[in-house]
Amino acid sequence: MDEETTLYIAVTSMVALFVLFVIRTFGPLELVVAIFAILTILAILIMNFADFIIFTAFTYIFGISIVPAKNYVIPKSQNTVLKNINGLYYATGYLTANIYNYAFMQEQADESEDMKLAAAPDNWERIVMNIHFPFKFNIITAAQDIQTYRDELEGKRGFYEYQMSKEESSGNPSQMTIDDLQRKINVLKARIDRLSAGERPVKSIMYIETTAVGVSEKAAMDALNAQINQLQTVFNAMDVSIVRVSGRELYLLFKFGYILIPDMMQIEKLFHSQK
Repeated sequence: MDEETTLYIAVTSMVALFVLFVIRTFGPLELVVAIFAILTILAILIMNFADFIIFTAFTYIFGISIVPAKNYVIPKSQNTVLKNINGLYYATGYLTANIYNYAFMQEQADESEDMKLAAAPDNWERIVMNIHFPFKFNIITAAQDIQTYRDELEGKRGFYEYQMSKEESSGNPSQMTIDDLQRKINVLKARIDRLSAGERPVKSIMYIETTAVGVSEKAAMDALNAQINQLQTVFNAMDVSIVRVSGRELYLLFKFGYILIPDMMQIEKLFHSQK
């Protein structure tokens, strides 16, 4: 989920909770306001979790399967794509796998991060050596708009500078707070300098795809679950958060095999599991 959506949900939820807290001040309309506030909170939760929790639970309870394309079926669990070819069942599953978020070189001040990057090729080799079935590592990537990104950085730097100025002029300034704000300002300045030097930051969505075969739907899905569990285990060596894709995101990744949405920002907003 993108930061903007998270912020909207958090602020709206706080307002609804505040209304519940001060409900007694509404007098005769107390019950109506309470019902409205509760419905608002429920609507927020439904909008937030509908794709990968509520929708999945609904299809599982009522045994609903989805046909995303001819000869393909997404079963009620909503975490697998099945296809029957000449009596053999092929089950495909997806995992999110963002190995890294784009980072500017000036931010690599932590030696542990440098060590992780240096060890990444060896870890990848060990992963491949320990997996005895095919898998695809997919990357959807696009450069960010420089001016939009620069304006965002300038705004954040101005906000941190204001906070630091306010802290320094207070009666009892905290040196720890000032140092933390100065560090954040330095990081933002380094990013802006990199943009001025011609570097273009990129956005990326990464995911793993794997397919298992079985003589029945259950056999194929059991084999797929085993493969996904193994992928989750071995990718822990790269300190990667691996989450199995389900619900709407599963359908979108399946569709990306045929067509890709040209707007990277729109793609990002479709994926809750990506960090």
